[in-house]
Amino acid sequence: MRKALFILSIVAVFAAVGFGQRVEDGTRKTIGYISSSGTVENGSRSTIGYINSDGRVENGSRSTLGYINKDGRVENASRSTIGYVSSSGTVENGSRSTLGYVNSNGRVENSSRSTIGYAEGVDQRHAALFFFFFFKPSN
Repeated sequence: MRKALFILSIVAVFAAVGFGQRVEDGTRKTIGYISSSGTVENGSRSTIGYINSDGRVENGSRSTLGYINKDGRVENASRSTIGYVSSSGTVENGSRSTLGYVNSNGRVENSSRSTIGYAEGVDQRHAALFFFFFFKPSN
């Protein structure tokens, strides 16, 4: 599942700046921003979606892309489970295989617990949802 393999496919670095948290790939190229209110922007600062307080994830046109439930289950628009994000920051695919971790101290690790980036000041669930629904790998 391409979107669910985010931790294995890039090195992500998150840093708090201005309007929201900047999302960077392994080359430090900015690929997006997430505001504290849940507005999601691409690297050019155009709004591409929303992460609503009720757990609904929408694209820029306000069409539902998916959901994150209170238990951390991530669902697509058809309500099929595509992944999980635990309160401790463990990220799993729909089969419950661990993809990686977004730790509360800001460290991003792969499934082998090797540090591959940092997520300082970024809500763990927002960081995971960015990659489930908004990141489009070029390869």
